[in-house]
Amino acid sequence: MRELLPDIDKWLAAGKKIALATVVSTWGSSPRPPGSIMAVTEDGQMAGSVSGGCVEGAVIEAAISATKIGNAELLHFGVADETAWDVGLACGGEIDIFVQPLDPEIFSKLVPIINSDRPLTIATLISSQSKILGAQHIQSEMEIIYQSPSFVLKPDLLDLISEQVKSANSPKRFSPETKGGIEYFVNQFNPSPTLIMIGGVHIAIALADIARSVHFNTVIVDPRRAFGTPERFVHADKLLQVYPSKAFASYEITAVTAIASLSHDPKIDDPALIAALNSPAFYIGALGSSKTHNRRLKRLAKSGISEEALLRIKGPIGLNIGATTPEEIALAIMAQVIAAYRT
Repeated sequence: MRELLPDIDKWLAAGKKIALATVVSTWGSSPRPPGSIMAVTEDGQMAGSVSGGCVEGAVIEAAISATKIGNAELLHFGVADETAWDVGLACGGEIDIFVQPLDPEIFSKLVPIINSDRPLTIATLISSQSKILGAQHIQSEMEIIYQSPSFVLKPDLLDLISEQVKSANSPKRFSPETKGGIEYFVNQFNPSPTLIMIGGVHIAIALADIARSVHFNTVIVDPRRAFGTPERFVHADKLLQVYPSKAFASYEITAVTAIASLSHDPKIDDPALIAALNSPAFYIGALGSSKTHNRRLKRLAKSGISEEALLRIKGPIGLNIGATTPEEIALAIMAQVIAAYRT
């Protein structure tokens, strides 16, 4: 959702009506997972995607209709449909996409939450015989941000929605045990992952740019002031010109944090790795050859780090793709980080 904000803000400022299309279910060879979103304007401009391009044309038509009529609808595409060849799903995939108009007033309440990287959960009624299709319950953590009036009329369903919201950690479609074929889609927007790079070296410059392009927050830690400068890291979200021990004391490492130790200086890398190994970081990697890494492991073992903990360190860092340039090494590292994040 965050990557769509610049386009949506621009369109709203221009007075354009917008519809959102969200993938709610997939089967077989669908290229985009549930929760993927595409925004479409009344004149057919779009941002984001809901497939590899195979159903976008039909979805855009439905979205344009939604901006004009104000209707919401659940679309289904698959090989069983007579339009399968037309939309490009003859390979066997099926996909359900929910299209609904964007309410600017509701959206304005979500923007500060999205920009502050707080968790956000949106539960939407996607299938029902009633006329309240698209009704929503939106909350951030335990705070209710918005609730459609129609939800108030059904407190029992509201309780079910709230329970789903509390337990969801990924997009989820569910059907309460009620009459009328009622279905909801709970879309969970978790805080963005973060990549902390120890050492403002050349590889880190390229790595920060790649990480930003795949929507990771980026943090550079280097006490050497000539390395971690704003001029070298134009796109980094945060620069910490302190030693790792001090940086980690003030910057929380969470389960969506990756740490890449790149300085190649034990005085900087070793304390960073020790702190990382005592954290819930989902990825820890360290630059250096196999010989360098073996020497590193011996030093860390002498400092009291267990053999089991040391196995968490990816070293030599990055996937083995034969990388030689800083840019290629950065690509190999980011690929390994993403693999760990998606596992």
